[in-house]
Amino acid sequence: MIVNVVAAENSGTPVRADGGPGALHPAQTLGLRRRIRESLTWHRYVMLSVMGENTRMTPHSDLSPSLLRSLAWSLAFVLLYVLLDWASYISPLRHLNVTLWNPAPALGLLYLVRHDSRALPVLFVAITSSELLVRGAPGSLPVTLWLSLVLTLSYGGIATLLKHHFPENGLFADRHGLLVWTLIVVGGSLVSSLLFISQLLLVGLLRADEWSQALTEFWIGDSVGIFVALPVLWWLQDAPHRLLFRKTLLRGETVAYVAFTLLVLWIAFVPGAQANYRYFYALFLPVVWAASRQGLSGAVFCIALLQIGLLFGGWLQQQTADITLFELQIRTFLLALVGFLIGASVDEQRRATSELRHSLRLAAAGEMAGALAHELNQPLTALAAYGSACQQLLQQKGSEQQLHEVIHRMIGEADRAALVMRRLRDFFRTGATKLEQFSLASLIEPVAAPFCEKAAASGMIFSVGKIPAATIHGDRLQLGVVLRNLLANACEAVAEPAYAPGRVNLEAHIENGNRVVIEITDSGPGISGIIADQLFEPFASTKSSGLGLGLAISRTIAEAHGGSLTAILAEHGRFQLVLPIE
Repeated sequence: MIVNVVAAENSGTPVRADGGPGALHPAQTLGLRRRIRESLTWHRYVMLSVMGENTRMTPHSDLSPSLLRSLAWSLAFVLLYVLLDWASYISPLRHLNVTLWNPAPALGLLYLVRHDSRALPVLFVAITSSELLVRGAPGSLPVTLWLSLVLTLSYGGIATLLKHHFPENGLFADRHGLLVWTLIVVGGSLVSSLLFISQLLLVGLLRADEWSQALTEFWIGDSVGIFVALPVLWWLQDAPHRLLFRKTLLRGETVAYVAFTLLVLWIAFVPGAQANYRYFYALFLPVVWAASRQGLSGAVFCIALLQIGLLFGGWLQQQTADITLFELQIRTFLLALVGFLIGASVDEQRRATSELRHSLRLAAAGEMAGALAHELNQPLTALAAYGSACQQLLQQKGSEQQLHEVIHRMIGEADRAALVMRRLRDFFRTGATKLEQFSLASLIEPVAAPFCEKAAASGMIFSVGKIPAATIHGDRLQLGVVLRNLLANACEAVAEPAYAPGRVNLEAHIENGNRVVIEITDSGPGISGIIADQLFEPFASTKSSGLGLGLAISRTIAEAHGGSLTAILAEHGRFQLVLPIE
């Protein structure tokens, strides 16, 4: 009839009260037309306000596709809310909205978190519709509207707190967030319960002696319903979490613990019924399994499955007084709390592990860059010196043989720089070393030769003791990097005028027949205990211009060869490099 009236009104044709065309007096349809127009305008205004539309309403304005889509989603939310409220309307108190399981508010909170306060009118319509369709409006229409408004504002307050503390999605992601989230859900549900049950008492729908029971049941129903259902609903509506949820469900392990969950539920209710339901503690096993293996995604799914199983089992056993829905919901809350706590801890650990791996990669990159800068400094300096020598030979018209010799040395230094880069890159990327057998003398002599020349030019005393006959199995280039770094540090330590003339000594001896100890000492300042604790840490340096990577890299290389590098606490500088020998 409404459709006919509207169509006829738009066409200008008079209408009859039965909806067919006819010559009915306009005054007889004036009230009907006005009510229809006001109803349509009110509904359009509510939905426009919900969607944040500021478009001016005109009698013939068309609804945009985006607004139609928003209206469709709002209608779908209302229908889903009513359906969920109907499905969870179990063992109510005097046909009121007081049950021990109430997941519908979780859907309402999710809608409010996603759409902010604009969604309050839609939630009000959903709650009112549930009161009318599911419970048949136990009170009068004004009372029903007032109670729906109280619940709407209460849930709006909870949603505001969730949005404030969890601005991204209104859900927890770690243990601290779980604690705050639990306090908001449980505390907000308690305040909501106090307001709603008090209104039921004031309007005469509840007796005074039923107040405490109604408060407890409504509080537990809302708290457990939100606590269990909100994470599931959020994971289902969020695309990234939905993808992770689907991957979790498709794993073979998920099928295994689902079967185990069903088995434990059967044990809890069937054999457990004969033992006064003392087997309920076994329900923690599948929760711990799912949460510890799959984190929050596994915990959310397993707890939702247990909630459905516990309610179904409680419904089957509702004729017995041995178990009540109240006890089942308390146990469900404890199961969910333990599961979420374990799941959040596992996810935290995985995130920390991922961040640690990223930090280690950055540290490795920093060490590699520092090692390259440190080791390329000498060949590049030599290349510059040889280049200057070439220029002088050309200016002085030196012999061709001298020029060839200098160029040959330049090529050798360039090859050494390229080899250093390649070996260090391979070492820091994969830990690979190019192992070969070589004598201890062939390792020490090429490294010590440039320092001998430098000492002779600067007045420093540099001595190399007798080198024992020993064969090392390792990467010659990397071990050369270690020795060169230790000698460079010793030379820098004695370069200050206060320690002139500086003295650096390199000695080696065999210890226990299976390892060689290479000891480098200098006459510079010794290593204090405070500095020794941090000396081999990356980016820890006693030099103002140092990167703090040389000793860290050197110890890493030494340990990769099965040896060690230590700083000896003494009056002067003293380092020992220990390497296994053949």
